[in-house]
Amino acid sequence: MIRAYLFALDPTAEQQHQFRSHCGAQRYTYNWALAQVKANWNQRKAEESYGIADADRTPWINTSAYSLRKAWNQAKGEVAPWWAENSKEAYASGCANLSTALGNRRDGRARMPRFKSKHARQSCRFTTGAFGIGRDRRHVKLPRIGEIRTHESTRKLSRRIETGTARIMSATLSHQRGRWHISFSVELPDTDAAPRGGQRVVGVDLGISALATLSTGEKIANPRHLDKAQQALRRAQRVTARRQGPDRRTGQTPSNRWGKAQAWVTRLHARVGNQRRDSLHKITTRLVREFDVIGIEDLHVAGMVRNRRLARHITDAGWAEFRRQLTYKADAAGVGVVVADRWFASSKTCSGCGTAKAKLALSERMYACTACGLVLDRDHNAAQNLAALAGGTPGELLREQPAGTHVRPGSAPGSETATGRPRSGQGHVRKSMDHETELLVS
Repeated sequence: MIRAYLFALDPTAEQQHQFRSHCGAQRYTYNWALAQVKANWNQRKAEESYGIADADRTPWINTSAYSLRKAWNQAKGEVAPWWAENSKEAYASGCANLSTALGNRRDGRARMPRFKSKHARQSCRFTTGAFGIGRDRRHVKLPRIGEIRTHESTRKLSRRIETGTARIMSATLSHQRGRWHISFSVELPDTDAAPRGGQRVVGVDLGISALATLSTGEKIANPRHLDKAQQALRRAQRVTARRQGPDRRTGQTPSNRWGKAQAWVTRLHARVGNQRRDSLHKITTRLVREFDVIGIEDLHVAGMVRNRRLARHITDAGWAEFRRQLTYKADAAGVGVVVADRWFASSKTCSGCGTAKAKLALSERMYACTACGLVLDRDHNAAQNLAALAGGTPGELLREQPAGTHVRPGSAPGSETATGRPRSGQGHVRKSMDHETELLVS
């Protein structure tokens, strides 16, 4: 399997200049190759408009990474006489990135690539040459740049390399969150963790008032890192708005004071992001250690953030990141992750008798069953339904599920599939935004 190891760098001023030079070389090569491709396509289009036969038109340009790199090597002496200042990997990275972008367009996964701006995120990839861990566990090395000190120890990766259980495939230098980082793509041995034989099952209902409600009755508080930083962010953004920023329409260049103010905003956002990832790592690691099977919901986060009143609170909670971390940690530990269908009525179904309500108002924070008289917190009720779904086998889930709310079959530990089978003869449930709104505030 392939895993990434990300380290923050602590470069000198000269090394930062080399970083920017390599990233700029990658961007320049990308734009040059894209210009060649567009010129070739426009030429063929013009020849077609003149009625020239296809066999007599200009041949199609080969957009493979090898062909683009070969064309660049033939022209670099004229178009970039400074090419020797940087590693050849910077130019190869630009050609490879464009080849991938054109392949995504050809397969319908993306639109036509556009020219890169120098104000966009800076990055450069190294696949050959002398790169990897430096002389100790506080340095890394890159071609033509040498050894760079890191902000943190690289011992986790160093130990694997020393024991021969890891092999670095590539290194990506990037500037993100106001700091330079190096990301190593590492090949690790495939570890098929044996499924745990325990019966510790838990359901996890994600929300905003409480980040996670467990079927055990425990509520994990929402840290609300972004809300706590709003006062400082508003102040920093007001300062930035009063400075002379960039304007592409008029060609106005930003002032130095605008750059300093924007760096202030970037640092605040980076701090919030780091705090959010840290808290989610602690929660997901704890769940994987304490339970053998975990039931969660398949939330449509991209659709939920369209609600402008709750979009900031949803993104601050980090539901998608929670599921991503939980999934890969569970796979490595042999823990089963059961993902309920997006329309599984976890909140409307009674966890005691299985009776499902047709409607459940958002203001009803306590679930009251009219059939068996059960009264409990609605989030706790939903978590118990998810736990019952995760702990059952196909056909054994005793819940009154309306038609259209069934879950995907399959229950292999570590897989992202849910078990359960809807009963026939139930009423139809409208797939409306009411269910999404219910998830937003739960």
